[in-house]
Amino acid sequence: MDKKNALRAGAVAAGTTLMMLLMSSPALALTRDDGDDPAPKLEVVETLGLFVAAPLVLFLVIAGRVARGGHRGP
Repeated sequence: MDKKNALRAGAVAAGTTLMMLLMSSPALALTRDDGDDPAPKLEVVETLGLFVAAPLVLFLVIAGRVARGGHRGP
């Protein structure tokens, strides 16, 4: 019975996934809306700095403050 339940659960999961893929519509990201105002594209260096370097530096600063006991109490 255990194998039968596993096969049934797999079939239900596969069927559900297939139906969700078939029923979903595309995002239509290429069509512009009336109020759409896209920002200028970022260069690779700017993107890496904004999404990799800045969070890493912020993490290191916070981790350093926490590790040092960065508060000043009475």
